[in-house]
This record gives sequence, C-alpha cells and structure tokens, in this order.
Amino acid sequence: MIERADQLKKEVSKTIAASSNCSLYERMHLIEVLEHLCLDHLFEQEINAVLTQISYADVGGCDLQTVALWFYLLRKHGYGVSPDVLAKFSDEQGSFAAKNPKDLLNLYNAAYLRTSGELILDEAICFTKRCLESIVPHMEGPLAREMKCALEIPIPRRVRIYEAKYYISTYGKETKGDEVIMELAKLNFNLMQLQHNKEVKIVTRWWNGLELQSRLSFARDRVVECYFWIVGVYFEPSFSRGRIILTKVLAIVSILDDTYDVYGTSQECELFTKCVESWDPKVAHDLPENMKFIFRKVLDTFLSIENELAPEEKYRMSYLKNFIVDLVRAYNKEVKWREEGYIPATVKEHLEVSARSGACHLLSCASFVGMGDIATKETFDWVQSMPKIVKALCIILRLSDDLKSYEREKMTSHVASTIDSCMKEHKVPVQVAREKIQDMIEETWKDFNEEWLNPNNRPPRQLLERIFNLTRTMEFMYKRDDAYTNCHAIKDTINSLFVEPISMV
Repeated sequence: MIERADQLKKEVSKTIAASSNCSLYERMHLIEVLEHLCLDHLFEQEINAVLTQISYADVGGCDLQTVALWFYLLRKHGYGVSPDVLAKFSDEQGSFAAKNPKDLLNLYNAAYLRTSGELILDEAICFTKRCLESIVPHMEGPLAREMKCALEIPIPRRVRIYEAKYYISTYGKETKGDEVIMELAKLNFNLMQLQHNKEVKIVTRWWNGLELQSRLSFARDRVVECYFWIVGVYFEPSFSRGRIILTKVLAIVSILDDTYDVYGTSQECELFTKCVESWDPKVAHDLPENMKFIFRKVLDTFLSIENELAPEEKYRMSYLKNFIVDLVRAYNKEVKWREEGYIPATVKEHLEVSARSGACHLLSCASFVGMGDIATKETFDWVQSMPKIVKALCIILRLSDDLKSYEREKMTSHVASTIDSCMKEHKVPVQVAREKIQDMIEETWKDFNEEWLNPNNRPPRQLLERIFNLTRTMEFMYKRDDAYTNCHAIKDTINSLFVEPISMV
C-alpha cells in the first residue's frame, strides 16, 4: 500500500505542476479537492507554490465563483488578501451577482473568514445565507447536502478528517474525478486508519492501566472519544506522538472536570487545588482516598508524557504544569460560585474564569508538546502569554458549550452559565440571551480570523494550525449537542473513521 501510494504521489505532484496551464478556477478547484480528501499534507510545497503565484491582477477578470474560491483558499492558508476583490459583484443594497447555487456557496464559505470591520463580508453572509436557506429545501444531491452542512457549520470551521470519507465517495461517484487522485485518496485514508488504530490501542492500554473506571464511577469513560477529538486537531501520520500526548492530557482534563463538577465538596476541591499547585504527592495525605488516587494519576500521566520527550524537550513540561495549575484554580473558583449560588454580573466577568475552565489554553500548549523541533521555547513563551488567538479559542469553546448544555445543567446543581450572566447583565429573557451569546461567538470568530491572518509575532503556521483545528473541533463537538458528554451523537463518525476501511474496488 505504501509503495503504491508513493507512486501515485509522484503522479499527482505532476498533475499539480501541469495545472499551471489550466484556468484559474481549475487550479483552485484542484487544491480544494486535495484538501477535502485530506491529501494536501502530501503536497504542501506544490500547493503553496500555486497559491503564491496568483496575484490580484490574475483574479481581476474572473467570475464570482473563482474569485470567492481564491479568496477562501488564500485566507485559509494565512494570506491576508483584501475582500475588495468581491466589491465588483455587490451593489449598494448588499446583494451579490451570484448566478447559481455554487456561486452562493463559494461566497458564503469565503465570507466566514471575515475579520472585524469587513462590511462587505458581513453583507455577503447575510445575502448568501438568506438565499441558500430559501433554495436548499428544493434541491437534492451532493450540492444540496453540502449547502445544508455549510449552513450548519461553514467550510472554514469544519473538521476535514471527519468528512474525508464522504468526500472521497462523492469525488469518485458523482464528479467522475481523476482516477489517480481517487486511488491515492482511498489508499491514504486506509493507511491513516491503520496508523490511528495503532494509536487507539496505545492510549486505551494507558487508560485501562490507570484503573480509573474501577475506582471513579462518576467520571466519564471517554478515551476513544478523546482520541477521536484529537485526530481532528492533527490527523497526519507524522504527528503520532503529538496525538498520543494531547489525548492523554485531554483525558486527564476530563477526569479533573468531573471531579470538580460532580464529585468533590467545596472543602475537598480547595484542598485538591493546593495539592496540584504544590505538585508534590507528599502533601496529599489529607485528601479523601479517591481524590488522592486522582492526584497520583495526574502526576503519573505527566511523568509518562515527560518520558516520551527528548532531554532537550523536557522543559516543555513546566509550561504544561503551569496550565494545569491555572485550570484547577478556575475549576475551584467555579465550585465556590456554585456553592454560593453566585451569578457573575456580566458575561465578561464570567469569562475571566470560565474561559479558562474550558481548558483550551492548556490544550493549545499541549498540542505543541509532541510537535518536535518546530516548537521552540519561544513558542511556549508565546502560548503561555495567552495571545489573542488562544483567548478567542477559549471564549468560543465556553460560549458554544454553554449554549448546548444550558438546559441539561439547569436540572442539577451547577455553576451559573454565561447565559445566566447575560440575562442578568442585560435584563433579558433566556432566548434573547442565547441570541446575544451566539452573536458574541461570531464576533470572537472575527477576532480569531484576524489573528490567524496577522503576520507579526506568531509561531509557524504548522503550529497555529493546531489552534485553528482545536477551534474547529469545538464547533463540531458542540454544534448540535454536547457530543462529548452525549457520545452516542458521534458513534457513527467514530466507526467510519476508525473501524470501516474504504474499499479499493
């Protein structure tokens, strides 16, 4: 399989090079296809060469579908191209000269890479969303399916590996795609599945070895779901170590979350927090046995992660520990809010704690730990400073989680939600508060995109992509439901990704 895939890679590389003789749309569409099929990581240099060769002048005479696709791909790859290229397709009423559903869909997806103040992209979303919603009920086939999915989660925010098998099927059956690309996509998916299955075994053995489930009946048993989540952050075979480390961190975060959320008393959580701050097993003697057991497993897990690092990489553990300490402090603060029945007066006050209790700052850092030489000490200093893009990720997770878990959590003794704070701050009913929270999510995405496109004082794009992918996985996990807690919602996707290979026939 590997030998055949290597042969096919050479042929596809020639196809990309030969695309210079094709129309601009055909060149852009080829890149889009490779990304949908999760083949782009095999051709990074070739794709970057195509994207950097195309200037504003080249798109000047192109139609809306081509310009929108070019704008989307350039921004997706971190190039801060101007939305002014779309101005010639719009009028003063905010309408666009979209001639068909494909035009609408391309423009809709491209516009979601907007930043604050880009009014033409705001107008594009309003216009295309309204048009797509009106026509999609009357359509069938792959384009209709794509429109429905985009209306739920736009393409820039989707997790590609979760959808790769569908796109492989569509590319082969409906569009009569290139047979070489088709075969490579199938082989590549099956090879990645074999790699992922090996890693599932590793993390499952580790998880079972902790013996948490036999002791902690209150904790969610979600190690496969954790791994599935992290494959969305990086699916490429070369990031195996990173996936295993990040899965372990996420699984431990889940245990800590459940410990503070449903198990420990206020006094026990206070004591547990002090133990984590000390990072010393000797101070845990006053903890209840179960919490003492959890603390020991946290220390054991961090030791196992440290053992996977080279001597020159071990400094990274101090950053991880700092984030774990910050996380449990946020958990402990929320326990106090819960016990006191306290509702923060504003959403901003709430997020000062709850954005950190979502653990996304820790996961951002942990995603770099297994990345090899590209992650430098400067990178870890950067992520520890809580840059704007990490803050945006934390806010998107917290607000999205609260929107989906609000009704369920109101049925139990639970810390106040950002929705409660929004109702209190603006003196509005719950539905209006929900709408305001959704608006905040969209504004935060604009901040996120702005940082994604910011060329200054940032780590390499290969690292920033982990943070972007973390944000995409949050959209997936919390769009319809809290899919981590209610894991039946993702069972079929997990089965498709890890269990069922693609037939080569």
